[in-house]
Amino acid sequence: GDAYMAVCGLPAADERHAEKMVAAAIEMAACMRDRQREAGNTAFQVRIGIHSGSVVAGIVGVKKFAYDIWGDTVNTAARMEQKSEAGRINISDATYQLVKDRFTCTYRGEIEAKNKGAMKMYFVEQELSVREAIG
Repeated sequence: GDAYMAVCGLPAADERHAEKMVAAAIEMAACMRDRQREAGNTAFQVRIGIHSGSVVAGIVGVKKFAYDIWGDTVNTAARMEQKSEAGRINISDATYQLVKDRFTCTYRGEIEAKNKGAMKMYFVEQELSVREAIG
């Protein structure tokens, strides 16, 4: 498909997982902006969505193995991406609570998300210190 999922805090828990994920998202968005400047309209745009929570992880497949994750956190992250805008990073309230002291965010209000109802969402606007966030 045309969507990619990334996770931070697996297989070992990381108390700074949300900060590191937002920092990575900022770098990805910046990379895509640079590519857009160089390639013009031929470059694609990305929407980024982040949610924090627990997941179930494991190996799937019989002949070809893949490591995969499941659960409500994965579904909610997908909804954050779907409700984002091109070139923007949309985060859930759960993630916002974990990163609000490191990143400037704008509250978007409660937005309807498929099979989730109204959810508080925020756009990440500015890094306060990406290098500090990722250590």
